[in-house]
Amino acid sequence: MNISLRNTLPNDLEVFFMNQTDEEANYLAAFTPKDPHDKEAYMTKWTGLLKNETINMQTVLADKKVIGCVVKFVMEGDAEITYAISKPYWGKGITTQAVAKFLGVENTRPIFGRVAYDNHRSQRVLEKVGFKKVGTDTGFANARGKDIEEFIYRLD
Repeated sequence: MNISLRNTLPNDLEVFFMNQTDEEANYLAAFTPKDPHDKEAYMTKWTGLLKNETINMQTVLADKKVIGCVVKFVMEGDAEITYAISKPYWGKGITTQAVAKFLGVENTRPIFGRVAYDNHRSQRVLEKVGFKKVGTDTGFANARGKDIEEFIYRLD
């Protein structure tokens, strides 16, 4: 399978939204919108993000099919990375490939990743591409309806 990245186009947001509505994906991501099924709010937010020059949003393609995204954004002065891939592509090393390719074009360092304490797959993705666990934090996870611990990773 050929995994590639390209700049995100507005039509790609449909796939990204569908990824967000998957219950298991939402649970694992944990820190999600209050209503992951509110398409209007999602499209408004993400269409605005496409126009933000501080955000690097790349669409992940598997054999030219849109399957997800990898995004660099800035929160409280720190560059952070997030990613999501359609569930049928989980467990095949595709997310790791996509994040590695992304880090080859996104040169901002340090860059941080935050992962729910029990999202072991996402932790492995970050570790495989060179991130090191540097701390923990606790925050309210909408997808779980409670405060949970998250692991903070850093890539220099």
